[in-house]
Amino acid sequence: MAGLQENKLPADTIVPPRRPGYGTKGREIELQANFFELCLPKGDMHHYDVAIIPDKCPRVVNHAVVQAMVEKYNRMFGGQKPVFDGRKNLYSRSPLPFDKEKKEFIVTIPGENDQERHFKVTIKWVTFVSMFVLEEALKGRLKMIPFDSIQALDVVLRYFLSSQYISVGRSFFSPPVTNLNSSNLECGREVWFGFHQSVRPSQWKMLVNIDSSATAFHKAISVVNFFLEITGINSQRLLNPLYIVHEEDRNKFTKEIKGLKVQINHCGEVRRKYRVFTVTREPANKLTFPMTLDNKVTQEITVEKYFYEKYKINLIYGHLPCLQVGQPYKQTFLPFEVCSIVPGQRCTKKLTDKQTTKMIKCTAKPAPDRQQEILGLMNQANFSNDEHCREFGITVHQRMVSVTGRILPPPKLVFGGQEKVREVPRNGVWMMKGKQLFHGVEVKEWALICFAPPRKCNEDHMRNFTQKLVRSGNESGMPIAYQPCFMRYARHEKDVGQLFTFIKSSFKDIQLIIVILNGKSMVYAEVKRIGDTFIGVATQCLQLKNVLNTSGQTLANLCLKINVKLGGINTILAPEIRPPFFKQPVIFFGADVTHPTAGDEKKPSIAAVVGSMDAHPSRYSASVRVQNHRQEIIGELSSMVRELLIQFYQATNHKPCRIIFYRDGVSEGQFDQVLSHELKAVREACLKLESGYKPGITFIIVQKRHHTRLFCVKKEDQCGRSDNIPPGTMVDVGITHPTEFDFYLCSHFGVQGTSRPSHYHVLWDDNNFTADDIQSLTYQLCHTYVRCSRSVSIPAPAFYAHLVAFRARYHLQEKDSACSAETKREFSAEFQAHAVQVHRNSLKYMYFA
Repeated sequence: MAGLQENKLPADTIVPPRRPGYGTKGREIELQANFFELCLPKGDMHHYDVAIIPDKCPRVVNHAVVQAMVEKYNRMFGGQKPVFDGRKNLYSRSPLPFDKEKKEFIVTIPGENDQERHFKVTIKWVTFVSMFVLEEALKGRLKMIPFDSIQALDVVLRYFLSSQYISVGRSFFSPPVTNLNSSNLECGREVWFGFHQSVRPSQWKMLVNIDSSATAFHKAISVVNFFLEITGINSQRLLNPLYIVHEEDRNKFTKEIKGLKVQINHCGEVRRKYRVFTVTREPANKLTFPMTLDNKVTQEITVEKYFYEKYKINLIYGHLPCLQVGQPYKQTFLPFEVCSIVPGQRCTKKLTDKQTTKMIKCTAKPAPDRQQEILGLMNQANFSNDEHCREFGITVHQRMVSVTGRILPPPKLVFGGQEKVREVPRNGVWMMKGKQLFHGVEVKEWALICFAPPRKCNEDHMRNFTQKLVRSGNESGMPIAYQPCFMRYARHEKDVGQLFTFIKSSFKDIQLIIVILNGKSMVYAEVKRIGDTFIGVATQCLQLKNVLNTSGQTLANLCLKINVKLGGINTILAPEIRPPFFKQPVIFFGADVTHPTAGDEKKPSIAAVVGSMDAHPSRYSASVRVQNHRQEIIGELSSMVRELLIQFYQATNHKPCRIIFYRDGVSEGQFDQVLSHELKAVREACLKLESGYKPGITFIIVQKRHHTRLFCVKKEDQCGRSDNIPPGTMVDVGITHPTEFDFYLCSHFGVQGTSRPSHYHVLWDDNNFTADDIQSLTYQLCHTYVRCSRSVSIPAPAFYAHLVAFRARYHLQEKDSACSAETKREFSAEFQAHAVQVHRNSLKYMYFA
């Protein structure tokens, strides 16, 4: 029982609320989840700290060192098979013979080029890891789940797999040699398929989460072929000794190969590995470096001549550049043809749109197929034959966990017109045909700019499109002036600023600028930057293909977006289905932090917060801030919330009695930190507005990046072509937290692949909501997203926060790319902060929709 004392919390710790009970609304549905029950061992485990010198080696090397140590000193370890996490933590089932002592070992493992590598390993006992404490927590008798116990179980289950597969995060992948399912993404990349595994606590039991996983790896091909795939150059053309690599192709290739490891193939069985620093401008037959001769005289020699004299190799591609590898000051150059890409390197750079589409296509599987794939992966994990699991007394059931879910009833929506039509969505979808917007805005003055050439989009095409748009707008209750007040062709993004400024100065009452785009280009970002931040006029972009082949659905969606950008309301939740607390003023917040994409590590994070501005809720305003790189906590949340509370009061003439805050983009490991800082920030914002102003705060984390999947047991419950769970499927038992208030909700209709339910975790609740209150409200908010006529995967405020942050990234990127080299040096934090602030006119409406 002594271990229970360690679970006490500091007096100032903010603790998430206990579950207020379970939801009761909705009809029951039988489900299976991709979790497998883990039977806990009895007694304690023993935790040791491991220090390996030299340090900072990759996990795979550390694993090899510890494995060699255990084999070499087997008797000193008492014949036990301890497990190791690849960093600092080692666990044994029983105390090691040198327990409570600091023990040092000298270990030798094979290195590259048949050279031995020597390590010193120091092991020191840390503590007992109590399985009894974990059992008590799972039964709800303790306030917190002991993290050290879960970590120990996770290391045991992953130890054998770590030696057999390539680890990426919590997923395992096998190389293409043994993985017949790899798929070509082109440009030197391919999809590897593997599986995710993690240990999770639930009510009365521990569970193992198993899911299929996929990610992009670089192909293990020759550097010459890698160059061909990246640049798209014909292989025969490359053989021409007169061929000169263009600077554009060299830069493109450098961006892809920089930082990758290559191995040489010109020294027999010796496969020395190097990391690429850059690609030279000069070809191998012209690039020189200083070489010291036997007589100690130094002379310049070309790379091509060196390889002939040293290795008797006549370079076929001597007219191509070289790779500069290792440290830049060493000037180590390698011709393309003597190198190949080291296998098993995950692609960390952003995929192209084409690659992303291809990856989604080859990974999307109907729910029943994914369920069978997961069962196959469970057999592949082979826990029953894992000697480490046996030694620690751990067993994992082979059958998926069965859970009882509930299908929540969809909310009733109200549309416009004299009759105020009401409709209940079916399978998460409602039709706008024959209905009018709840409050349509009259578009009196608008402009049209086309960035496609006249030969692709002539005036007849544009006239035909505008006629259809006007007709659709009028039918939906959003009257649009028959002709644009200004129509012009343009060529590239540099024209945007001049044209928009002219339109704004010439037409004082301009409400909307519609822009036709010719494929993917930088024009979109510049349109949004100028429109949102400079002139404060709503903009609506659409692709040329949607102008030439305009469908009714496309026009309907355009009207939805345009209406809210001009201050209109598309639909509202029927008053009779709103929770009782709606009778008092309530504000809904959504918050998100977006981080730079791979390759943009020097750029900052963007924090975005949105707040509802009416009682429906339908209208939202936004606040944006620039943060330090990779900063997850919203640093200026207090001032952002204060701004939005003031705007709410100005719009409604009421102070909110309740604040419901949906926070997106937070991992479980950050819950305590986010709750501690951001809850205090919201409270601080309220008190700064008025002394004693303390509205009830409900703080909910929204998670989409997880590996929980739910499958219908009965065929008649399956939904859509992919046989997914139906929209409204709710689970708050069986696979949820033992004591805290969390739940899974699939609020959308799964069109492609297997639906992923969103995971919600209530970290704070002053409002004392019941489970039904929060679950029903969350599902209803998923039907208020203004950009489409279907329910979405997360509540509208959380979705809007993501849109705002993404839009701010455009404002910032475009500002950056437009700067000269001199100006970029002055691209300070203050300048960045100003770049993401939108025009005061744009702030009045949902410019981000």
